[in-house]
Amino acid sequence: MQKDKNKHLKYLVANAADESWGLFITTIGFQSIQANTPYPPKNHPSSYLFRTEAGRRLNEFQLIYITEGEGVFESTSCEPLKITAGTIIFLFPNEWHTYKPDKKTGWQEYWIGYKGIFIENLEKNQFITKKNPVIHVGFHEQIITLFKQGIEIASMQKPAYQQMLAGITLHMISYISYIHKNNAFRDKGAVLLIEKARMLMRENPEGMDSPKIIADKLNMSYSWFRRTFKHYTGLSPAQYMLEIKIQKSKELLIGTNMSIKEIAYVLKFLNVSYFVTFFKAKTGLRPGDYRNQGHSQK
Repeated sequence: MQKDKNKHLKYLVANAADESWGLFITTIGFQSIQANTPYPPKNHPSSYLFRTEAGRRLNEFQLIYITEGEGVFESTSCEPLKITAGTIIFLFPNEWHTYKPDKKTGWQEYWIGYKGIFIENLEKNQFITKKNPVIHVGFHEQIITLFKQGIEIASMQKPAYQQMLAGITLHMISYISYIHKNNAFRDKGAVLLIEKARMLMRENPEGMDSPKIIADKLNMSYSWFRRTFKHYTGLSPAQYMLEIKIQKSKELLIGTNMSIKEIAYVLKFLNVSYFVTFFKAKTGLRPGDYRNQGHSQK
């Protein structure tokens, strides 16, 4: 650790085994930038230093958490934005960017740099995007705790420390995603309605009403219900209902002697053929094979 309590900087080396894990860490640290001081400070390797006027490109992903102060951020894909305390900034390989604290306030920043197919898949599937690299999550002690744990592990560099850091990084990104998703639903009334709808679907998979009837029961317009439900759950109401029916069909296949035709009828699938096709698409097995496999494991 650095003796300066305002600076904890680690630049790490990964071996072939670390890289094959799918996610490895290149740097992790914390520093407090005082008001009216140069930025970035001259205590980083040359590959990480940059002039804020010119910006830079990295060959890795980074996540930065600003916990105090304010400043600005800009990248090729993102217009200049004001950064305040509680902001997460995602940096992407080969994406030009620049950022700096306001001279009047300075700021405190935690960061972690990483590479690997895990994070590449997150970008590929648009869980993180260059167009929206800045997320305001507010102050969360959990995120700071994860950074502090990571800095401590990086300081000791015991065997398999890279794998521990990879786990911390994925936990951190998942937690940030969880906060961001839930912050989008500040309307408690809307959340309550969607939760009531989900409860109605879960409690009666056999006699489940159509999404439109559920919306009517809860005095919601169907278009609003369908749009809000998908934003909240990631699935349309109809898709969500089918997932519940699949779960219930698994229970009936293993726990009862009902025929596949009876199960399809009870759960109101269009017909047996559709049920069999849909079940196999979701589970990889035909209903009969799923039943046989479940009974053989008892």
